[in-house]
Order: sequence, then structure tokens, then C-alpha cells
Amino acid sequence: MRKKKAFILPAMIFFFVFYFTLPFLTAFTTVLNATAFGPISWAYVYAFAQFVMTWGLAYAYIGQANKWDDLVDDARREAAQGSAEGSRA
Repeated sequence: MRKKKAFILPAMIFFFVFYFTLPFLTAFTTVLNATAFGPISWAYVYAFAQFVMTWGLAYAYIGQANKWDDLVDDARREAAQGSAEGSRA
């Protein structure tokens, strides 16, 4: 459980900060109004980066969840072996 919390909490904090920075910057500053390239402003680049970030976090979570599933399977096997040995005695 600690390993799960150690991944999820920082990932959630990063997600929320990254996500809510866009509306904050567009509403209260002019930082994202500058042209990034061609007719595209930094606001569009940042908005697209949010899609990339979301998919990246989802991919990282899937990798971690697979490791957690393996840990749960190992714990179940150990518990089953322990209960089988305990019933023999």
C-alpha cells in the first residue's frame, strides 16, 4: 500500500498543478498569448501538452499497477501456502 501511495500522491499533485495552471495562466496573465510558431500561441501548445501528459501518466500508472498486481498475487500465494500448511498441523 505504501508503494502505491508513493506513486499516486505525487502523480496526482503533478496532474492537478499542470492541469489548473492553464486556466490560471490564460485568465490572469498574458504569458501564453505569445506566438509559439506560425499562428499557434503557447496556449495551444500547453493545451496539447496536457493530452500528452494525461496519456503519459496513464501509461506510467498501468506499468505500476501491473507491478502491484504481481505483489498481490505473490501475497495471495503465500497466504494460501500458509493456510494449507496450518491445516495439516
